[in-house]
Amino acid sequence: MKVMVPLADGFEEIEAFTVIDVLRRAGIDVDTVGVVGSVIQGAHKIKVMVEKRFPEINPKDYDAIVLPGGPGYKTLERTGKLLEILKDFDSKGKVIGAICAAPSILAEAGLLDDKRATIYPGMEKVLSYPRGNRVVVDQHIITSQGPGTAMEFALALVKKLKGDAEAIRLKQELVVE
Repeated sequence: MKVMVPLADGFEEIEAFTVIDVLRRAGIDVDTVGVVGSVIQGAHKIKVMVEKRFPEINPKDYDAIVLPGGPGYKTLERTGKLLEILKDFDSKGKVIGAICAAPSILAEAGLLDDKRATIYPGMEKVLSYPRGNRVVVDQHIITSQGPGTAMEFALALVKKLKGDAEAIRLKQELVVE
């Protein structure tokens, strides 16, 4: 099981780091992938050296992709290769996660046309079927609202990728609720 987390300057650190940490605790292999460069700076000036750069990856190596939000989502949205990967993953029913503003990327690519989803409050107009829930799972697509929902989002990804038992185990280990 392998997950790609693309990062661009301006990514929301809480969203990216929470997902990466929780997935790795679940025994899931996670690659951080720099869309532009190998040192990426988050929205709050935290610099990260990614494991791979976008030109180095083979999308076929991944079972899922998770898009963090933050101002960097605009760079992700303009990355043609990423949009191709998202459409390919969608056609194959591979897990796609997007949090905060990032669900707008999925909407722009047409992946949410017939799906329920959530997004950062105030951006609902870009969704066909917006929901007010903190995390929404519709088939293989998982969306979430923002930094404060990152743990719920990460656990929903674990549940989808590894099952209920692993998600429950992590909830207890991490003292969630």
